[in-house]
Parts: sequence; structure tokens; C-alpha cells
Amino acid sequence: MASVALADIKHFDCGTDTSGAKNDFLKSIQDLHARDLTSTGAPGARHRVAALRARDSSAITTDAYFHVITTNAKKDAITQKMADDQISALNTAYKSSNVQFNLVNTSFTVNDAWAVGSGDDDGAMKAALRAGGYSALNIYFQTDLDGGILGRCSLPSDQGPSPVDRSIYVNDGCNVNAHTMPGGSQSGYDAGQTAVHETGHWMGLLHVFEGYTCDGNGDFIGDTPMQSESTDGCPTGSPAKDTCPGGGVDAIHNIMDYSIDSCYQGFSDGQVARMYDMWGKFRQGK
Repeated sequence: MASVALADIKHFDCGTDTSGAKNDFLKSIQDLHARDLTSTGAPGARHRVAALRARDSSAITTDAYFHVITTNAKKDAITQKMADDQISALNTAYKSSNVQFNLVNTSFTVNDAWAVGSGDDDGAMKAALRAGGYSALNIYFQTDLDGGILGRCSLPSDQGPSPVDRSIYVNDGCNVNAHTMPGGSQSGYDAGQTAVHETGHWMGLLHVFEGYTCDGNGDFIGDTPMQSESTDGCPTGSPAKDTCPGGGVDAIHNIMDYSIDSCYQGFSDGQVARMYDMWGKFRQGK
């Protein structure tokens, strides 16, 4: 990616947090965190072993559907090549976690209201476009996404026994600023990593700075250091960014922070294990 001045880069802002999470999701992450804390062995070793077991035992492969929604004025701004490059970016980011997405279809819709997706328009859009079951990732790439954010996504929750009626999960999925797709115009966030970040939420992960505090449980994962601030840009200089001293420096290269696309490197072992736990509990086979 070409170098850009940080002054020209919009700060990543994601609309996903625990305020919209269902109680069963919250209880699950609390229980899993408590289990990890009481398991035998050092936290880092436990997470490495759990992640390796998850990768070896049951790889996750699931369908994905992309929905590109543009205004009339921007109907030519997003192309099929950008969608193809986006699924490649998504699968590259999740490859080391043994998670892959099969892009079944990319739909293109021109609708000025849906391209913003506020209020009832968001519900109408998803009712018309959502495809597949609860285990299918649906991403809505909108050219004028409401609220000035780069994305937001659903956290998993219990949908009841299979088969699950579509009306129960029709709003499940991720809303992503379309200009963050590879080759897009969103400076600093134009390599497709916003969709990677939002999909992390869809798989059950929280922000590494969840709660914006050094107290409490943070993201409820033991091998991501407590972090009281999100990251702006990619501050790799010395001293290292460390908003909660004593527990490890901030995970600025972690996909669940707010760093620019070129700064991201991957997920922690604990996050990989958590994705597998959440998948098995909430989405698998649904």
C-alpha cells in the first residue's frame, strides 16, 4: 500500500460492542474466560494448545455472500474485482486459523436509502438480500454507511434448534463501508481489512480494548493484554504503546484493534480458540 499521511486517514470506528450482545453470548464468554483462568498451566501455553487443537480437529469452512449496495451517484464505484479481492483478503487473514469462506455470490443493488442503511432501511435491505443459513456470513458493503463508521457486525447468539426460521436471524451479518474494500478510496483502510475485523465479531470476538479500561476482563481472552485505548494508525516506534502497564504492551497488530490495514498481522491463539468455541456453540450446522 502506498504511504499516506496520518492526517489524511480517518480513524477506524466500529459500531460493534457488548451493549448490543445477547445474554447467552455474554454468559458464554464469561464462562470460557473463567475456564481458561482455572485451567492447568500458564495462560499463554493453554491458549496455544487450545488453538492448535482447534485447528487440527475441525477446520471451519462456511459460505459467504457479499451484497454491494450503492447510491445512483456511486453505482460504478465498486466492482466485481474488488469483491473477488475482498474474499481473497478475508481468506488470507483467516488461513492461519484454519477458517475459510466460500464466496457463493456477490449481488449488486442500486438504492440510495439502502446504501446508507439507517433505521428501518437496514432491516428492509437485509430482509430482501440476506442469503443462506445462520452459519453463512453475509456482508453488506454500503457506499454511504450510516453513522460515519467503517463497519459494524452481529455477535453470535443462540437461535434455537435447527432448522432455524430465517425471520429469527435475518438481521445477522456485517455492514461495511464499501470504500474499505481492496482498491477502495478509504485512505489507510483500503486493503479489505475492515471486513476482516468485522468478521472477527461475527465469529465471536470483541475488541482488544473492550471497555476502554485497565480494570475488569477486557475482551475476556487471557492472551490479549488489557488495553484502555484503541489504536490510531500504526504506532510502532519506541516506547511501545502501552495503555495498561504491567500486563504487556498494546496489541496494535491485532485484527481486533483499530489500526490501519497495513498494521494488522493476525489473531492471538486465545482468539483462535474462542472463534472455534463460538462457532461450535452458536453457528455450526445452523
